[in-house]
Amino acid sequence: MSVSRRRFMGGVAAAVGYLGVGPQADLFAQQGRTAGGAAARPTMDDWDAYAHLSSNENCWGPPESVMKAMNSAWKYSNRYGYPDGNLVGEIAKHHGVKQENVLLGAGSGEILDVVGTAFLLDGKKVLGVEPTYSSVYQHATSIKTSAIKLPLTKDYRQDMNAFIKTANARASEIGLVYLCNPNNPTGVVVTKEEVKQLLDGVPKGMPVLIDEAYHHFVDDPRYATSLPYVLEGRPVIIARTFSKIAALAGMRLGYAVAPAEIIQKMRPYSVGSINALVKWGGVASLKDTASQADVKRKTMELRKKTSSDLMAYGYDVIPSETNFFMVHIGREIQPVIEEFRQKKVMVGRPFPPMTTHMRVSVGTAEEMDRFTKAFKEIFPPKTRTTAAGG
Repeated sequence: MSVSRRRFMGGVAAAVGYLGVGPQADLFAQQGRTAGGAAARPTMDDWDAYAHLSSNENCWGPPESVMKAMNSAWKYSNRYGYPDGNLVGEIAKHHGVKQENVLLGAGSGEILDVVGTAFLLDGKKVLGVEPTYSSVYQHATSIKTSAIKLPLTKDYRQDMNAFIKTANARASEIGLVYLCNPNNPTGVVVTKEEVKQLLDGVPKGMPVLIDEAYHHFVDDPRYATSLPYVLEGRPVIIARTFSKIAALAGMRLGYAVAPAEIIQKMRPYSVGSINALVKWGGVASLKDTASQADVKRKTMELRKKTSSDLMAYGYDVIPSETNFFMVHIGREIQPVIEEFRQKKVMVGRPFPPMTTHMRVSVGTAEEMDRFTKAFKEIFPPKTRTTAAGG
């Protein structure tokens, strides 16, 4: 059977995207099915023709410094015990912790799974909000337990009082508290005061997993990383990823920072499947702060411009501190996803119960122009009175 390399690679890209990054997978798997029931696989040309605004990726790709580091590491591809640039040591130095406080994962998705397995066995539940990044909830289901999900407030915030009340009232059931900060899909931060309130208010010793996947994009002065709590020895686990601002989503690299005893509890469940190329890329990325600052600047400019255009058109946008935003479209999102796909624009999946909102990743200027044009072809303009009424 003859299979072209381009079609093969396109199929691999779609399969990896769908299977490898969990709830944030792109939407090509929804394009349809073959006669045998398998998901239709795009060619490389098909893939490249779309504006990919569905998975919160860095649309500009890795900077030259990271590409150079990864290309230089190809010489280790046939080895096991290769030099890895001391990635764990560099992460530890970057955060002012010891190497015993760091655990690598294949993206932060693996870290979330590892934490879930370590703390949710024997039927223990995870406490979090809905909607949020649901990987932890899905993993809880896979190990035959469940989640206690709290609603967001009317202004899309995570309610610390509700967290604390539930954590104390149901302490015997709960193995883990999960906080995505900033939250995905809303892009709203939990302030540093609110994080302290939560950590001081939950039962002593209850682990709190804080997912900081979008930390680098935040500009709100009320926000701060929760890494200092690890240095204090609190039962706090910080999850970070190179998939977002570092543009290494397809390479799969993330890590946890936590007290040493918690890392040791997590380690037996870690696969350790990190390849040589991305280890060197991760080291280079940590050092290339200028490139990350440039990505943040461009992202913020395009996010603000697109949000302003949508609001001027009459549609409310939730203020975001990330590389994505949510717009209230007033219609169920699932058929709208297909309408955008027909215009070769990929937008985010449903996030129950906010199914009349659409999450949009920030792409290049050209991609955002394509999105805005498609939006205005799909949706009519609204007056502000109409928009306020939903």
